[in-house]
Amino acid sequence: MTDETREHLRLAIPNKGRISDPIIELLEKGGLHLHSSSSRKLIAPTCDPAVEVLFARPIDIPEYVANGAADLGITGRDMVGERGSPVTEILDLKMGGATLVLAVPEESGIRTAADLEGKRIATEFPHITEGFFRERGVNVDFFPVGGACEATPYLGVADAIVDLTSSGTTLKTNHLIIIEEILRSTTILIGNNTAMEQRRDKIDEITLALDSVISARGKCYLMMNVHRDSLDEVSEVLPGLGGPTVMDVASDGSLVAVHAVVDEERVYQLITRLRNAGAKDILVMPIDRLIR
Repeated sequence: MTDETREHLRLAIPNKGRISDPIIELLEKGGLHLHSSSSRKLIAPTCDPAVEVLFARPIDIPEYVANGAADLGITGRDMVGERGSPVTEILDLKMGGATLVLAVPEESGIRTAADLEGKRIATEFPHITEGFFRERGVNVDFFPVGGACEATPYLGVADAIVDLTSSGTTLKTNHLIIIEEILRSTTILIGNNTAMEQRRDKIDEITLALDSVISARGKCYLMMNVHRDSLDEVSEVLPGLGGPTVMDVASDGSLVAVHAVVDEERVYQLITRLRNAGAKDILVMPIDRLIR
């Protein structure tokens, strides 16, 4: 249950780790500016008097949200799964992507989960791992670790590992191969089930702010002037969202202003094609937020 005596909507975010700074940047770009983001502070106010930020360990955030200590939280889907906390997933922030995998030594001869019957598994995710093997009817022993999981087979304390990987490089370096993917994880926005009803308007406001930043990633805004007789040719070049926007230029009846949102990676080639098609005075601008 949420704390009904608390006036502020509380958003829990990681206090450290590789996704901590990108999450703060996401909040800032969304307009939810933190007045203080010092790692020594537990709670920081924001520019919105109705919203405050709680800094917490990523693994603790699901439970804080579930029990109402926070109304919203940002953490990895893997953390939510490991805690098993009853929360609502609101938005995939499409960052911090990684995959929880089952991996074994290359020379072990183990190639399926069933081959690990009676073996020992090292992992930082015992809850998820236990569920994975239980569903397959495979009995294993667990060796909980707090880090450097990939070293345990080499040390002889585990026959396999369940660990997160983003590129697979660390696994290859330690001569481990993936035999099964267990969970694809990204950073997500989660909500307290009661708060989703009681504070829906404010939650929707925050969700829209974050989603607008996510939608703008990899996009840019093109503006240009085009002679009317070249408009069709220029329009064919532009792949904008729903087609380009065309407006009259007040100072010159022979020109129109053409605006379009395009993928940033295509701008390099588009500029030359647009100019050859008759566009001039081309401006390329970054987009911080895109609300569809």
